[in-house]
Amino acid sequence: MLRKKLIAGNWKMNCLSKEGTDLAKAIAAKVKQENYNCDFLICPPFTLLSLVKKCLRGTKIALGGQDAHFAVKGAHTGDISPLMLADLGCSYTILGHSERRTDHHETNKIVCQKAIAAHAAGLKTVICIGETEAQRDEGKTIKICQDQISGSVPEDSTAKNTVIAYEPIWAIGTGKTPTAADVQEVHAAIRQALVKKLGKATAARMRILYGGSVKPGNAAELLSLPDVDGALIGGASLKVDDFIAIAKNATK
Repeated sequence: MLRKKLIAGNWKMNCLSKEGTDLAKAIAAKVKQENYNCDFLICPPFTLLSLVKKCLRGTKIALGGQDAHFAVKGAHTGDISPLMLADLGCSYTILGHSERRTDHHETNKIVCQKAIAAHAAGLKTVICIGETEAQRDEGKTIKICQDQISGSVPEDSTAKNTVIAYEPIWAIGTGKTPTAADVQEVHAAIRQALVKKLGKATAARMRILYGGSVKPGNAAELLSLPDVDGALIGGASLKVDDFIAIAKNATK
């Protein structure tokens, strides 16, 4: 089944106002120049959402948050609700990124609660999963990923409101990447876990992104794999030429 590829940039905790707006404007200009056969998503820090939204006007680039709380509002200092993201013009939010799971001790249950709230607010979710290097060395990669799918993806997930991002934790920002064969094996196993969770039809349509040191040099091989439906890009999304070069490989 044909699934339109999604090229998503996760800016993480980077960029102040000028740097962020310059980057967003440059990406928007590049995307306008050519007819890319892929979807685009940019997820800047919360402080830049309003500014970046203005820079993306007139393009088909979607705007997303990097996290969302499971509550609509309340006494949750430092958090942001999915309704607030939607109010700012976001159509997506990233959930369950390994840095959130590690630094903020987010469990599969918490990620699932956040996804339910995000869907209720009308947001699409990019739900991240992935194994540590120790888990990989122990041969637990597929089990860990399947368990995270089972626990993190809510029952209301559809191919329209949910994207999965497989990011091996040991590959994020390290320059290391699994082999193409390894990536395809894990993505295929993830799709089978989605079949078990959501049914064959939904699993066949749902996009599964790869993330973890994606760059122009390896994008073509990774994005050509049958079960890789795009990329969640960290460091390379902060470089206009790299981000666009990766996107060009998604349209081949």
